[in-house]
Amino acid sequence: MAMKHYPPEFKADAIALYRSRPGATIAQIATELGINRETLRSWIRKDDDQRSAQASAPTRARTGTPAPRENLEEENKRLRAQVAELTTEREILRKAAAYFAPGDETVSRFGFIQDHSSAFGVKRLCQVLGLARSSYYAWKKAREARAERARRDAELTEAIRAIHKQDPAYGEPRITAELREMGYEVNHKRVERLMREAGIEGLHLRKKVRTTVPDPSDQPVPDLLERDFTATTPNSRYVGDITYLPLEGGRFLYLATVIDLYSRRLVGWSIAEHMRTSLIVDALRAAQAERGCLSGAIFHSDHGAQYTSAAFARVCEQLGVVQSMGAVGSSADNAAAESFNASLKRETLEGKGLKRWESVKHARLAVFAWINRYNTRRRHSANGQLSPLIYEQRTASLELAA
Repeated sequence: MAMKHYPPEFKADAIALYRSRPGATIAQIATELGINRETLRSWIRKDDDQRSAQASAPTRARTGTPAPRENLEEENKRLRAQVAELTTEREILRKAAAYFAPGDETVSRFGFIQDHSSAFGVKRLCQVLGLARSSYYAWKKAREARAERARRDAELTEAIRAIHKQDPAYGEPRITAELREMGYEVNHKRVERLMREAGIEGLHLRKKVRTTVPDPSDQPVPDLLERDFTATTPNSRYVGDITYLPLEGGRFLYLATVIDLYSRRLVGWSIAEHMRTSLIVDALRAAQAERGCLSGAIFHSDHGAQYTSAAFARVCEQLGVVQSMGAVGSSADNAAAESFNASLKRETLEGKGLKRWESVKHARLAVFAWINRYNTRRRHSANGQLSPLIYEQRTASLELAA
């Protein structure tokens, strides 16, 4: 049962995933996403044609007609020069990405220009990165002051390490007080920054990022599953949840899911930088587009304000979806969705020794790739070690044979 509907976002993410892996082939990416490789090849070819058309549009606009035969060689030279220029810009941006630290992008770009000016030239680097040369030279002139600040930060970091070594329970407030007692003129924000950069952390109760915020003002919804996370037919019982995707700099993305309990297939999902009701509405509508119809299906969730909102109830009514919710504050009442979220983070972050993604783009591509692998290739114990998509195809074949 291959996908019948490929939204523009899916095509764009598939193309982006292919382009982000220089060594990968179209066949490898297509297999990973569970799609036909010729389908992916056609998407990439169309994207290449669009890029080529955009690059050659200025030439057509100037002439109004195709170049005559005798000027073809000159036109080819221009096109080759354009390709070379674009290739150089792409190489510059690829190298620059490693320098762009969250919250300090401009400084990181200046550092990149300084390190690569001999290879590409300051003028071209500033043009590609969208910076004024005067700003770069002003930054370069202040190099000695920056070096002095870095020296003082290093000295202060060593003092912080010494205090923390004596009492590992100390966090930013107590360490700031100790430093002031030692004669350092320092504020808590600077101490917090240096501790974060050095990976120094005091003991504290970790606060869970709340994605479930109950809204007591809305009407109660019954629990139609009662912890029975099974279904005898596809498209009859779904569970969903919102989970956070941690990024560098203390930021988050949020993922909303719609999972079919029959096969554990993720039928609908949505990623955004917010937790508004539109996030879960987009995920449910994506499931409706994939399945064709959700009329009569049960959708089970927790008591988050998004799921208990009147706006979401109206969308469920429009789609013919019957809402179900577990008890307030009980993660076990939505265990199937919680288990999915745990698997995603364990296999995309923890299994690689990471705590967060470095950017929105890296997070989106990693989750996109994992979700498609989960649906098409990852074996699931609830399906007799078959992937969700293969399980649906096998059971559909058995029903037809019967």
